[in-house]
Amino acid sequence: MPPILNVIAVTTFAASLSARSMEPVLPLVAGDFGVTVAVAASLSAAMALTYALVQPVLGAAADMFGKPRLMVVCLVLLGVVNIVGALATSFDLLFVSRILCGLAAGGTFPIAIGLVGDLVTPDRRQVALGRILAGSMAGNLLGASAAGVIGDLLGWRGVPGLLGVLMLAAAVVVVVGFRRAGVAAARGDMNFAALRRGYRVIMSNPLTAVCYPSVFVEGLCVLGFFPFVAALLFDLGETRSSIPGIVIGMFAIGGLFYTMSVSRLLPLIGVKKLMIGGAAVMAIQFIAISFGPWWGVQAGCFVLIGWGFYSLHGSLQVFASELAPEARASAVSLHAFFFFLGQAAGPVVYGFGLAHFGTQPTLFVSAAIILILGIVSATLLNRKPAL
Repeated sequence: MPPILNVIAVTTFAASLSARSMEPVLPLVAGDFGVTVAVAASLSAAMALTYALVQPVLGAAADMFGKPRLMVVCLVLLGVVNIVGALATSFDLLFVSRILCGLAAGGTFPIAIGLVGDLVTPDRRQVALGRILAGSMAGNLLGASAAGVIGDLLGWRGVPGLLGVLMLAAAVVVVVGFRRAGVAAARGDMNFAALRRGYRVIMSNPLTAVCYPSVFVEGLCVLGFFPFVAALLFDLGETRSSIPGIVIGMFAIGGLFYTMSVSRLLPLIGVKKLMIGGAAVMAIQFIAISFGPWWGVQAGCFVLIGWGFYSLHGSLQVFASELAPEARASAVSLHAFFFFLGQAAGPVVYGFGLAHFGTQPTLFVSAAIILILGIVSATLLNRKPAL
């Protein structure tokens, strides 16, 4: 694997630090500005929604102006707006800073995937993407866990303040790394006609009709379930608020296991079996969770869900990166757009299912959909990316 992947992983790690950073300190934010915790929670929603909505725009911008250039700009913006958030004198200003954080974070991870697609051949791309995912997952884990400690020591303002400094330092590291690798000056072609052609190629590719709906359903069925984990554990008598965080955190651990195993599994079983196997593993865990086992068992289930999810999701990312090589950032950003739309729809669908049909029927249906998704997407995406 080329050393430049380590530089790209720094960008995904840095951007992911901000994703869950404010959630552990929301009660402190609410107390400082005199708002309810529910209102303070809108900070997380604002970042996530903005992240999704800006994907088509930033993907096009990356193809036009250059992926490395846009990634660095977004890291700098992420640093500046985090510092602005730390200095916010009103909740409204803090809210705006989180919107801008979502915009900046949206210009890192999906574009990083597109850049990997430019630099790594398809036969090695899934392993390379695993390294990028490792950076992102490590950032998610550290961001959430460290934020609580920082909040206890420095107050909530210490969280975005330190993050802002770290983002700016990461931008410097990335600029130096890109220059040493000879990609810092890479530019896209600033031709709107070429951009339109790229979107036509994306939409005319028959695999597009498989990749984007698949990732939408994946986000809905898997990540859409996460907001209900705490409530279901509470119904089982687990009232400690730390336990749902541990259970959900195991999902990222499973993802890290995926990044360590994918280079060995691909030569043994191939992409198709990896996708079906990942879906089958997830389906089995959803069925197991539906019976309401002890939280430690559910934590183990989430490790396996994480491994299965990234086995399927990582494969879909590889195919998405080849939908239109001349507009790769646009294709991958649209992929992220549909994925986050699925995440947004998931809580609504799960809420309806749990309220009207109960836990076990809802999770059984989800398990069936996930398994069917893996089989169908693996079958329809049977054409290998062009080497």
